Amino acid sequence: MVPISRTQLALFFILLCPVNIIGLWWAVGSPLVMDPNSICRKTKRLAGKQAELCQTQPEIVHEVAKGAKLGVRECQHQFRFRRWNCTSQNKYFGRILQQDIRETAFVYAITAAGVAHAVTQACSMGELLQCGCEATRSRAPPRPPGGAGGDGVKWEWGGCGDDVEFGYEKSKQFMDAKRKKGKSDIRTLIDLHNNEAGRLAVKNYMRTECKCHGLSGSCTLRTCWKKMPHFREVGDRLLERFNGAFKVMGGNDGKTLIPVGQNIKPPDKQDLIYSAESPDFCLPNRKTGSLGTRGRTCNSTAMDVSGCDLLCCERGYRDETLVFEENCLCRFHWCCVVQCKKCSVRKELSLCI
Repeated sequence: MVPISRTQLALFFILLCPVNIIGLWWAVGSPLVMDPNSICRKTKRLAGKQAELCQTQPEIVHEVAKGAKLGVRECQHQFRFRRWNCTSQNKYFGRILQQDIRETAFVYAITAAGVAHAVTQACSMGELLQCGCEATRSRAPPRPPGGAGGDGVKWEWGGCGDDVEFGYEKSKQFMDAKRKKGKSDIRTLIDLHNNEAGRLAVKNYMRTECKCHGLSGSCTLRTCWKKMPHFREVGDRLLERFNGAFKVMGGNDGKTLIPVGQNIKPPDKQDLIYSAESPDFCLPNRKTGSLGTRGRTCNSTAMDVSGCDLLCCERGYRDETLVFEENCLCRFHWCCVVQCKKCSVRKELSLCI
């Protein structure tokens, strides 16, 4: 098995682990998220463009860290009802990253997307000196959707469009480093492909927003700009790609990937790919990164992946009643206090056994 990129594995652990971890590529967790200098200092073997970013643009490394965390949070949302729920427990998460399964493909894609999204957002918010709003003066843009320009109303590009190209390039610069195309390394080719699929889930789905200008609420002129999709949309789109991911194997030349199976079209740039089958994640197994599903909450009436039959791996489940207090009957009293009563709430849960 080809080892995972040390830098990328280090980044994941830096962002995820809430406790101190000792090791060459492991570092202190949560404080580093707000300290890009520490990320660069702890990962001394950063080279090339990564090292250049650390030395000259540490504020961008800060956004890279935020983007990676954004990606992992979205992963946990998308997989919350599945046997593997994108757990952030370091030992198990690291095992997932060392394999070449569907779940690994999703983690790489959503993280690369998160970095591109976070860096681009920081540009639009004016938080980075290296970038700002998208430049539109020299562009001959297509007609905006929603009728702008097609109903006799004049329009022009303006506002603060998201400079997704800058975020895309910085994500590529950091996430793809040390993984050069052309090497006889199937894992490298797969990881580069999935990183790109994640970035394209942001870049290829920009939306157009417009604002009307005119007297008395009229719309004599529309100003339009490009905005990134909401990151939840990115996660939803990548989950669809996960469900339809392609299994591949290396070609004889060591530089191409071939889909496994008969009459299967080659994956496009936005598809997720993998080369090994996933474990079933039913029982705890450190080697595969499985925590098992014992004690997980399931839906006893659902027939999908969140249903007790599938989530509990047909081991069965037990019902449990929880009683907890929450605020209720809240009232605002002038000025300026909100007073609430405490109400007891009973909740029926089904738990895998």
